[in-house]
Amino acid sequence: MTEGNFVDYVKVQLESGNGGKGSVHLHREKFITKGGPDGGDGGRGGHIIIRGSKDLWTLLNFKFKRKFAAGHGEHGAKSRSTGADGEDVYLDVPLGTVIKDAETEEVIMEITEDGEEKIILPGGLGGRGNWHFRTATNQTPRYAQPGIPGQELSVILELKLLADVGLVGFPNAGKSTLLSVLTTAKPKIADYEFTTLKPNLGIVKYREFQSFVMADIPGIIEGAAEGKGLGYYFLRHIERNSTLLFLIPADSKDIKNEYDILLGELRKFNPEMLDKERMVVISKSDMLDQELKDEMSVVLKKELHDVPFMFISSVAQLGLTELKDKLWKMLND
Repeated sequence: MTEGNFVDYVKVQLESGNGGKGSVHLHREKFITKGGPDGGDGGRGGHIIIRGSKDLWTLLNFKFKRKFAAGHGEHGAKSRSTGADGEDVYLDVPLGTVIKDAETEEVIMEITEDGEEKIILPGGLGGRGNWHFRTATNQTPRYAQPGIPGQELSVILELKLLADVGLVGFPNAGKSTLLSVLTTAKPKIADYEFTTLKPNLGIVKYREFQSFVMADIPGIIEGAAEGKGLGYYFLRHIERNSTLLFLIPADSKDIKNEYDILLGELRKFNPEMLDKERMVVISKSDMLDQELKDEMSVVLKKELHDVPFMFISSVAQLGLTELKDKLWKMLND
């Protein structure tokens, strides 16, 4: 998926269908000149239905079409014939899509399972035909119900990536490089900040035909929870990751300080994210000799307390198998 094809936020206009009118009809046929009422009901208006699909990774389908209208129900007819229901409209969205009211920003629903279907905007009910209104004192009613009009709603579709592991780190920490080495994903990689402007997903193949999904999220900067840098753009994607991998380069001036800043931004955005499993990975460690790693390990054990950590190098392919083993254990414990 190219960066330009990743769309995770769109606003769309929805209209459900009108219900059909009930029929006003009196039964007539040869030798029956004054039959009773036999007007049928109107058909239901079409629903707008949100449907989850595991085959979608982006809201790109909604980039160029922003208005969706369901079909109207047909009117009732004679012989108590019910009008056909209006055609439903299905909006297929990636798993992890949140639907909000565009005016109030209230969350209406979330789609997290493949094939899950939820009616976001029901169609109007069809009106009842005059057959329903016959009584002992009014045996030939000449009225029926009109159909109920459909509804209109402007909604925001917001994608929060569903990944097993989310890569968290400052810009240029080596997240995209790690993703490209562990998976078949091909994120943009360069030696400057904010190379990654859109989230990237990759599938990490593990032993015996197993796998898990890893997401490279645009880099955090201090103040991201208040909207600085890419702000909420990346933070909402981290919400749905079950395990967080904090990536800090070996040449960082203060590894513990960087970790605290990253943790602080997550806490300010959503304190519940601190309940997730997490691990600190020191990237670009091919520039360290074993003696320096040992010295750093002693310090990090004290500073990080119970948070596991390890050294890797994506370029030199150091520690990657061990990293996958640890991640798999964290995901399945």
